[in-house]
Amino acid sequence: MRIEHAFLFDLDGTLVDSVYQHVLAWKEALDAEGIDLSIWRIHRKIGMSGGLFTNQLLRETGIEITDKKNERLRQLHAEAYRRLGAQIHPLPGASELLRWLSDAKIPFAIATSGRMETAAVNIAALGIDPDAFPVITRDKVKYAKPDPDLFIAAAEALGVATENSIVVGDAIWDMLAATRCRALGVGLLSGGYGQEELRDAGAIRVYEDPADLLYHIDEVGGRR
Repeated sequence: MRIEHAFLFDLDGTLVDSVYQHVLAWKEALDAEGIDLSIWRIHRKIGMSGGLFTNQLLRETGIEITDKKNERLRQLHAEAYRRLGAQIHPLPGASELLRWLSDAKIPFAIATSGRMETAAVNIAALGIDPDAFPVITRDKVKYAKPDPDLFIAAAEALGVATENSIVVGDAIWDMLAATRCRALGVGLLSGGYGQEELRDAGAIRVYEDPADLLYHIDEVGGRR
């Protein structure tokens, strides 16, 4: 009996080269609110939910982040990110990987901690039809990464079990969420995290970028 499986992709740093645009957009938003946080500290939080991001801001700066301030930060970040949209491009092999999966009749979905207001910029950069496969954004679930809700919703949209899914992401938050929903986690180095960090968070394999994953696709269940 053949077990049908699916690929569940993160978006930023996994399919599109957008992590550092997010970092710069958050830095601009935080500066506008008078919150001083080093760029490297912001980078370490990209990919987690906005709520956890806010909690860690409180922990590291001692500044109380009210609901009103949190909403202002979100809007400022989205505005800054959209201005940087022209700089965002697919990572090497991203379009080819998705095309290969489509040709091989292997289902896939995107599950991102970003809201549609920023995810739409990335989907446009990929140049793919967002109606051709499920796109699960932060707007559609109660909790984002490292909670598993996004990947669970993506698997449900495809009609597959998370246990039969391969989660592909660039951050430790993706790997932690994959472990929590009993999916296999595959890490990519294209978001700035190191190989050991991704493995420690649960990745069973680590590749450089989507092109490298496609080259080794048979190692993680990609087969026509």
